[in-house]
Amino acid sequence: MFENLTSLEWLLWLILAGLLLFGLMAVNALAAVYAERKLSAFMQDRLGPMGQGAGFHAGKWGMLQTVADALKLILKEDIIPRAADRRLFIIAPYIIFIGAFIAIAALPFSEYIQVIDINLGIFYLLAVCSLGVVGLITAGWASDNKWSLYGALRSAAQIVSYEIPAALSIIVVVMLTSTLDLQGIIRSQEGVIWGILPNWIIFNNPFAFLAFFIYFISGVAETNRTPFDIPEAESELVAGFHTEYSGMRWAFFFLSEYANMFIVCGIATVAFLGGWQSPVPGFMDSGAWGLFWFFGKVLFLIFVMIWFRWTFPRLRVDQLMGVAWKVLLPLALLNIFGVGLWSLYIG
Repeated sequence: MFENLTSLEWLLWLILAGLLLFGLMAVNALAAVYAERKLSAFMQDRLGPMGQGAGFHAGKWGMLQTVADALKLILKEDIIPRAADRRLFIIAPYIIFIGAFIAIAALPFSEYIQVIDINLGIFYLLAVCSLGVVGLITAGWASDNKWSLYGALRSAAQIVSYEIPAALSIIVVVMLTSTLDLQGIIRSQEGVIWGILPNWIIFNNPFAFLAFFIYFISGVAETNRTPFDIPEAESELVAGFHTEYSGMRWAFFFLSEYANMFIVCGIATVAFLGGWQSPVPGFMDSGAWGLFWFFGKVLFLIFVMIWFRWTFPRLRVDQLMGVAWKVLLPLALLNIFGVGLWSLYIG
């Protein structure tokens, strides 16, 4: 349907798609922050946000607290430290935001809803998700603050380290599906396996089951979430790489963090959990139901990330790096070998 569009029509479509993706990132951040506040309050036996909002129910549940916080950020003064590298300081949040923005564009939300459909989709996602490291280092360096620089260097080391076991776990998926196309990976998971389970990669064999957990743990680390939040350790580094940021620029870091959570969970959903397919094969897995199943799986994984944050203590730096290089990396390499043997002799 897009083959006969004029240049102006293409431009309008691109603008519309961009606005929709930005709206998704904004709504995702608002909803995730509210959910995190309420879930953490429940786990700590307290109330969480209360009293904000018009009307009895909104005021009772504090549903507009996050909206009020967002408006506060937009209206706050934008402060740039005098000794900072002004150009790099300004551009850093946008580099991080763009990396998350173009990654979400490739996710298949349903069988027919996908902004960018390329045959190297999984490779594209792994590549553009690394763009955020450039923004983090730029922000830490440009701030002229030692705590920001420490946080940026920690974050770069952490993300680069955990990207390796994450990528090796995705190789398991590519080996089992024989494609890099995201829609192709999802369609290869149609049907039933073992008689009762949906034919998702996570259920395909024991090595694929382990690969999912390696990828998800690595994804939690890549998003700097607890227990891997060393780059933003408040007790050590104030706020890490974004210590000197305020107002809307800080909001871009905020949007990008929750967008990265969505991306990590989206990739896990596509690669291991059947994407937009129904948990019951052939039952309500077409049309709008595809959107429901995709977002349902993603939101469940985001809930698990939030659950981690309020359950596990923060790791030390040596422990954090040790988990990546001494535990997850060897397991991911053995996993690839195991999947090869399983596919050759059993699958």
